This record gives sequence, C-alpha cells and structure tokens, in this order.
Amino acid sequence: MLETLIRIRKIYYLILAIIGVPVNLVAIVILARGKCGLSTCTTRYLVTMATADLLVMVTEVILLRISIYYFPGSFLNITPVCSVNIVLVCAATDCSVWFTITFTFDRFVAICCQKLKTKYCTEKTAAVVLATTCILLCFKNIPQYFILQPAWIMDNVPWFCVIKANYYADNGWVGFDWFNKLLTPLLPFALILLLNALTVRHILVANRVRKGLRRQNKRENRSDPEMESRRKSVILLFTISGSFILLWLVHVIHFLYYNITVSDPKDHNSSESIFRQVAWMLRILSCCTNTFIYGVTQSKFRDQFKSAVKYPVTSIIQLMNKQYN
Repeated sequence: MLETLIRIRKIYYLILAIIGVPVNLVAIVILARGKCGLSTCTTRYLVTMATADLLVMVTEVILLRISIYYFPGSFLNITPVCSVNIVLVCAATDCSVWFTITFTFDRFVAICCQKLKTKYCTEKTAAVVLATTCILLCFKNIPQYFILQPAWIMDNVPWFCVIKANYYADNGWVGFDWFNKLLTPLLPFALILLLNALTVRHILVANRVRKGLRRQNKRENRSDPEMESRRKSVILLFTISGSFILLWLVHVIHFLYYNITVSDPKDHNSSESIFRQVAWMLRILSCCTNTFIYGVTQSKFRDQFKSAVKYPVTSIIQLMNKQYN
C-alpha cells in the first residue's frame, strides 16, 4: 500500500507543478491589471495570495518534492540547501494560509462593520497588513533552519535533512513546535470558521431588515445594486474560505488525532502515515484552487482570461496578414 502511495505521489506532485505554477501566474497577471471589477483593496489581497501560492508550488512541490523523487542526487538535496528550502517552504505555507485569513477579515469588515470599512478596507491598509504579516512569518520560520541535520554524510558532503533528536525533548523546541502548530493550521482554521459564521449571521439579519424596508416602500420588483454587490463579494469570500476549509480539514483532523493518541510519527507502514500523506497532498492542492474559483465566480476575470488566451493567436494572425500583404 505504501509503495502504491509513493508512485501516486510522484505523479501527483508532477501534475500539480505543471498546473499549479501556470494558473497562479495567470491569476497574478490578470488580477494585477485591475480590470476584473474588484476594488483595489481586494485586488491587492488576491494578488498577494496568488503570489504566496506560487511560492509554495516552487519551493515545496518543485524544489522539495519533485527534486527528491526525480533528482535525488542533485545539489538541492545537500543539507544546507535543503535546510534553506525547508525554511522557505514553511514561510511560504504560513503566508499562503495567513494571507487567506487577512483577506477573510478584510471582507468581514467590509460586510459587517460599515463604520470601520472606510478606514480599514483601503489599498494602503491592505499593503501594511500584508507586508507586516509576511515579515513576521518570515522571522518566525528562521529557527526552522537550526532544527535540521544531515541524514548522512558522503565524502564529507552532508545530504538531505532530518529533524534533530533533541527537537522532541528540549522544552524550548517543544514550545516552538506547539507554537508552529497553533499558528498553522489550528488558529487560522478556527478564525475562518468564526469570521464566516459572523458574516453569515450579519447577512441574514441585514437581508431581513432590508427586505422589510423595501416592502414598506413597495419596491419589491426593483433591483437592489447594494445587495447585488454584496452577493458577489460574499460568493467570492465563501468559495475561497470554503475551499481552504475543505482541503485543510484532513490535515487538521490528522493533527488532532496524532496529538490526542500520541501516535508514533516514525511508523511509516501504518494507516496513520498514509492518512498523513493524503493530508499533505490535499493541503498543497489548496494552493492551486483559487484561480479556478476566480474563473467560476468572477465574469470579468473570465473575460480577461479569454482575452489573454486569444491575444497570442490574434497577434500571430495579424503578423501573418501583414507579411502576406
């Protein structure tokens, strides 16, 4: 069973890299143009989220997973290089998760806190929040470099990375490990559920009040631009948040199960190990889904994507016509 899973993972991560890198690049380019009908604040969050997802694709999928499976003797597997890459993987993953949280909070403020909206939901605030989050998470992951050691040394060259034995025994490292686990994924998971629950509650109350006012004014059949705008914002928020929750759910379940039952992480032949691998695969998949969500929920994003696809073809046709004429 384990050998079958390894073969599946080799193919899975290769396909993920082939799809994940281009779709995130497409999302960055299209969103950065600012022609998708989104506010500058929302656009900044979405572009930064796509950038973080792209970094996860490059560092974890290509430089870590694929390099181990397909190029086990490359310089990427030398311990110092491997250690730096693992730090980058952890930082990129944390940023991908917490940028989703900052976006969710921004939309919560925009929908539920009208007085705070004008001050908080701005491009400048978004830039400050995202930059601060990124810097703090990068500094937080620097200690990751010092918990790793070579798996073996060959001709005085250290190869691969394994966690030092004292990491699980030293009180300082144990505290750091728990801090990491609480920061990602437990706290983000809880925050997204809480913010979405509060948002849903606010929307239900606001819709009942608004419908009551419209009935009093006898305007039931007229369109409501404010409700339509809110509906589009809510759809985008809930699809991104819902995708995150579903794809991280197995990882969170595994985390809770492992810490409640105190299972042995070195038991690579157990069903728990297979469950852990599946959880990692789904977690990384979450870095590829947002672009498809934009395409499904945002009509202007689809239009921009179609234009981007047609542009090379039309350019070639125009060039050929000029040459023949």
